[in-house]
Amino acid sequence: MADSKGLRINEQIRVREIRLVDEEGGESGIMSAAEALKLARERDLDLVEVSPTANPPVCKILNYGKYKFEQEKRLRDSRKNQKALKIKEIRMQPKIGSGDLDTKAKHVQEFLDEGDKVKVTIRFRGRELAHTELGYDVLNEVLKRLTENSYAVEKPAAMEGRFMSMTLNSKVK
Repeated sequence: MADSKGLRINEQIRVREIRLVDEEGGESGIMSAAEALKLARERDLDLVEVSPTANPPVCKILNYGKYKFEQEKRLRDSRKNQKALKIKEIRMQPKIGSGDLDTKAKHVQEFLDEGDKVKVTIRFRGRELAHTELGYDVLNEVLKRLTENSYAVEKPAAMEGRFMSMTLNSKVK
């Protein structure tokens, strides 16, 4: 049975010929799998198939337990260094006052400066749906109030049911 990553080790390697890499990383050439397994056993190490798609498959002599631990450690470290991307949403109505629009635009700018994505949404109620052009005007006004070159429009303004929204992405990384 292969391990969770699909790597075959020792007796699981059933191909006739393999390309062998020793524990120091030096290439030992092409040989039979049985011969390579014998070499690995003599050194109290494992034979691990690291590249099964190559022709012939590449196998390496190494301490499998240590190798597996290093792989998991590398995976944990890469997860730790990932930044979780957050999408912040700012909602407003098409009949928003100038002062309120200033405040909302300021909040959008703060989120962009922090490196977040921002979804600016306008909710239409009742007869407001007949005047969706007001929503475009409000969204354009928000863009005008933002600092130049601090954002990129990821998704332009579009209607989604009773809502009109656009998504902005931060250029600050």
